[in-house]
Amino acid sequence: MADSSFDIVSEYDRQEVDNAVNQTAKEINQRYDFKNVGARVELSGETITMAANSQERCLAVYDVLQTKLIRRGVSLKSVDVGEGEPVQSGKEYRLVARLKEGIEQAQAKKITKIIRDEGPKGVKAQIQGDAIRVSSKSRDNLQAVIALLKDADIDCALQFQNYR
Repeated sequence: MADSSFDIVSEYDRQEVDNAVNQTAKEINQRYDFKNVGARVELSGETITMAANSQERCLAVYDVLQTKLIRRGVSLKSVDVGEGEPVQSGKEYRLVARLKEGIEQAQAKKITKIIRDEGPKGVKAQIQGDAIRVSSKSRDNLQAVIALLKDADIDCALQFQNYR
């Protein structure tokens, strides 16, 4: 019998992120507590920039963005804000969030170690660029690995693709 396999990747849906940013901008324009504070949010490339005239308002914009991302099914692990503190730039405070895609080498090694140590016997994990291929003779073992990784504390959003 041939080996069954699946790929572990870390991606986000660009369209859903764009929709979440647009919904956040719309809500900021309509809410009374954001009137006359210069609050805005914009997506350019792989960065989301949030700005307002005070640190608290800037964090409130980020909170609204987080809510919209969760509603759209985008994992917050795909958004990296660094320290999470808005930086003053002239008269406004800015918070820049970077969108992360792909599994970094250190994370990939950590995931393969978890699979090797805690996963069922006979499961093989190979790092292939920014993805991980997991294979086994038993599909039940692959399902067990997926359940194991969903419960594990990993710093990136994981998706399981190409299950065959």
